[in-house]
Amino acid sequence: MATNSLPRTLGALRKSAEFAEDRIANRSVKHELRENLIARLRSGDPIFPGIIGYEDTVVPQIINAVLSRQNFILLGLRGQAKSRILRALTSLLDEQMPYIAGCEIRDNPYKPLCQRCRDLIAENGEDTPVDYLEREERYVEKLATPDVTVADLIGDLDPIKAARGGHHLASELTMHFGLLPRANRGIFAINELPDLAGKIQVALFNIMQEGDIQIKGYPVRLPLDVALVFSANPEDYTARGKIVTPLKDRIGSEIRTHYPETLEEGISITAQETWSERGLGRIEIAQYMREIVEQIAFTAREDKKVDKRSGVSQRLPISTMDLVISNAERRALLHKESLIMPRVGDIYAALPGITGKLELEYEGEMRGAETVVREILRASIAKIFDKYFSATNTQQIEQWFNLGGSLRFDDDQPSRSIAAELKQIQGLIEKLAPLGIHSKSDPEHLVAAAEFLLEGMYAHHRISRTEERAFIAAEKPQRSQSRMERDLEHEVEDWTQRRTRRGFN
Repeated sequence: MATNSLPRTLGALRKSAEFAEDRIANRSVKHELRENLIARLRSGDPIFPGIIGYEDTVVPQIINAVLSRQNFILLGLRGQAKSRILRALTSLLDEQMPYIAGCEIRDNPYKPLCQRCRDLIAENGEDTPVDYLEREERYVEKLATPDVTVADLIGDLDPIKAARGGHHLASELTMHFGLLPRANRGIFAINELPDLAGKIQVALFNIMQEGDIQIKGYPVRLPLDVALVFSANPEDYTARGKIVTPLKDRIGSEIRTHYPETLEEGISITAQETWSERGLGRIEIAQYMREIVEQIAFTAREDKKVDKRSGVSQRLPISTMDLVISNAERRALLHKESLIMPRVGDIYAALPGITGKLELEYEGEMRGAETVVREILRASIAKIFDKYFSATNTQQIEQWFNLGGSLRFDDDQPSRSIAAELKQIQGLIEKLAPLGIHSKSDPEHLVAAAEFLLEGMYAHHRISRTEERAFIAAEKPQRSQSRMERDLEHEVEDWTQRRTRRGFN
């Protein structure tokens, strides 16, 4: 129904078919969510568009909770789309919801709760003005912090309102309602629930159980119609025990989220969230580049030097890919190249976007964040290199470097000049066949693929690389001395010093 054709008075609302009293009066928001979810399940439309990797795990549990009309909590580490899922619940609400115009708590026109709306209907009757809320306006979100007060969530007395209206302070008309009453007939989400003070949690479960609130000691009976949803870190939720037991008992379902289970799922999420349509030129991201960037997150989640309790957010590969594209974009602008082609070397330019998203264990802190990240990058590149080049013999390339050859990949050089140098390395271009690259490929594709090959060889210690990003021959490992050899050297040194003291040459 078009917005301008919606009923604007209580009398007109009663006559409409869509907002008839028998449909709106006793229909709770949880029942509304249930009805719209059932319709979506029957139509086969996706429940949460844009949420990838949860189709067989998290989404079915959320569906069960909504069908059961339960309040629920999402437990998961950072970067597991918890807030995004909660916000996506608004798609299960009606497109418009009628309420008495000007009401702070969006009162139901057929069953008003607050004194102001009851007085307004008594005065105006069928001419009582009605307004509407869109889906997104019915979602209220609060990040829990230790300084949140009861007044923030529930409300407080307003002396100014009492003075202007000539009301007694005990009157409901003097009360300023907080976030929760203002979320009436909608969804109220609290992120990081364990961070709420205990007395705030007590106020929450009292509303969930009894439907009444107390403001400054004055009891106000408000049977609010709210779907309460929460999110929390599982470490906070269980180990530290910061959620009061009565509130935990009244949360219907505990639903565990997780990171992408496969590299392909992670790549799809990163591709969806990355800003790749920038309008300055054609951006082309090779599949192996997507795999390497995603593998960084997978490798970091398994690394013993990274704190598992904090997790490795999915924002890590997303922000890394954004920075990788930006570095390639900068290089293309410098050399006036029309094709923006990210290369493996661009990942090193994205180090600031990686180090800030990792919480390290003690060992990692001692080694330094940048050292740990470089090790993770090297392991990730090696793993993806093995996928494409496990059967490739690189001895001919290694020999070229062993004979004194060196090759530098520099952003100050255009792709065509680096490509010309690559063709001097006998056998290199032929080895790029697994990537679909040949001698007639564009310089940008050729250079990106060759750098991947050489970075993989470097990751496997087949060649070396200088700090200036020049590839050179592999360093020969120094032969370690045995204990007997070290002892012999010490004896010879002592004998020489004794002869010197005695005057022998």
